[in-house]
Amino acid sequence: MPEALAYQFDRPARFARNVPTLYLLASTGLVLTCLTLVTPFAFETYGDNAFIALTIAAGLLTAVATGLAERVPAGRALWLIFGLGIALRAYVLLFDPLLSSDIYRYVWDGRVQAAGINPYRYVPADEALAFLRDGAIFPHINRAATAVTIYPPVAQFFFFIVTRIGESVTVMRLALLGCEAVIVALIVLLLRRVNRPVTRVVAYLWHPLPLWEIANSGHVDALMVALMLLGLWIGLTGQALRGAVVIAISALVKPYTAPVLAAIWRPWDLKMPLIVIATVVLCYLPYLSVGWGVLGFLTQGYLNEEGIVAGNDLWPLAVWRLVFGEHRGDVVAYVVLAALILLVMALAVARSSDRAMASRVTDINMLLLMTLLLLSPNYPWYFLVIAPFVALCGSAPTWVASIGALLLSEQLDWDYYVPRMVTKSLLFGGLLLAWALVAWGSRMRRTADGRSQ
Repeated sequence: MPEALAYQFDRPARFARNVPTLYLLASTGLVLTCLTLVTPFAFETYGDNAFIALTIAAGLLTAVATGLAERVPAGRALWLIFGLGIALRAYVLLFDPLLSSDIYRYVWDGRVQAAGINPYRYVPADEALAFLRDGAIFPHINRAATAVTIYPPVAQFFFFIVTRIGESVTVMRLALLGCEAVIVALIVLLLRRVNRPVTRVVAYLWHPLPLWEIANSGHVDALMVALMLLGLWIGLTGQALRGAVVIAISALVKPYTAPVLAAIWRPWDLKMPLIVIATVVLCYLPYLSVGWGVLGFLTQGYLNEEGIVAGNDLWPLAVWRLVFGEHRGDVVAYVVLAALILLVMALAVARSSDRAMASRVTDINMLLLMTLLLLSPNYPWYFLVIAPFVALCGSAPTWVASIGALLLSEQLDWDYYVPRMVTKSLLFGGLLLAWALVAWGSRMRRTADGRSQ
């Protein structure tokens, strides 16, 4: 009897082993497609928690698909991987942005610049800009009466160029999908360079984080990531100074990519810091008519609004306060400590004698994960900076962070609101746990290797 029962339970496993891996990959893609198809309607009917549940399930399926894709011949699998990735993006492009209205500000900033006005000078609701208002873009701009733009100059260049093609959300999203095409091409090039299967690109193409945050919401982080990878490719293939310029430009879309410079810098080489500073200055020059106003809403309210000045949304500090209480000056102490941690890690990466591309990519992944942990952003699209590394590295911490970021899709205007501290604890606690498990596994392997010698 026990043997018969064991035989029955073993049948699914034996069936899976006998099914060609390509069919399993296609089946996984089919289930993921079904989840994606119902997500917009589930969101409209049941709210953000339904969205989170469906997208996290899709993220887990993407992790499964990545493991399967590594075992399938590239010639057959890439048609499926790219075809489904493109189809999913075409589908979510049909819907208005579900979770963010940031893209309307992008179009507005481009329109303001086309009128010859510095985008850092006025809030959108200022009467000086009344002649630019319309019914398609202006009503959807967030903080229209309280905040000038927050976006750095390279993002502004992009907004201006794209809106000269068309002042619409669709045109802006198509331009950002063009940035994604660059991202995917560079992922494939890097995968080949580090001798990993190119089919691992499925980890990016099918991942729900870039799918929803770029193709649907249209976040400019796509431009940042494309420039980061381009600069990384240039820098790691022997042209460090040119790569540094491109990475600096990417940080002027959003600054989260700045730590990547450590991977191509050699300590005591002053040329690179000087050329990075020159790049930053040159990019800001066209907007300096407003003086320090070029920093926009970042210094005029964003840091307060996002709980950074008070320290409430800096997750490691918030956990510390839960245990030891709040103390005067703890935010300053935390910022100094966080900066020192990142500086020490960056110097360790820069001074590493292992200059192999695979090692550099792994180091960058770790730096970016630590940056996200210490800054603990409130929104999922900030985690797009690590999205390429699920394909390039595929480490457990990267998967946990990229999928866990979807927990931050919580919207305040729905029922069953889960406090941000809870979602962040799940996300960053999971990241720390994944790091611990990886470290423990590495230690166990070293111990086993030592005993076998």
